[in-house]
Amino acid sequence: MTSRLRELIQQLGEAIHESVIESEQIAGVVQDIRKHGFDVLLMLEATIGLNEVTAKDAADAEAAEEGGGAFTPNDIHFLRSLRIAVEGEDEEGGEPQSE
Repeated sequence: MTSRLRELIQQLGEAIHESVIESEQIAGVVQDIRKHGFDVLLMLEATIGLNEVTAKDAADAEAAEEGGGAFTPNDIHFLRSLRIAVEGEDEEGGEPQSE
C-alpha cells in the first residue's frame, strides 16, 4: 500500500468522524438521552475494504451504472454477504436466471 493511499484512507476516516460529530440528528438524540439522566459514550468502528479495480471491472461498473441498475460482481458479492438476494440472480452461481 502506497503512502498516498494510506493518506487517503486516513482522510476518509477523518471525514467519517467529522460527519458524525457534526450531525445535528445525532446531537439531538444524544441530548434527548442526556435529558433522561444518562451520559452517552459513542464508539463507532469503521471497516474500510479496498479491492483493486482492473480495467475490465471499471468498464463493467460503468456499464452497470449506465444500464440503470445492473449490479457488478462485487456488488452481488457484497449484497450476498449481507444475505440480500438479488432479483434475477441464481441463488448459487450468481448468473442471471433464464426466463
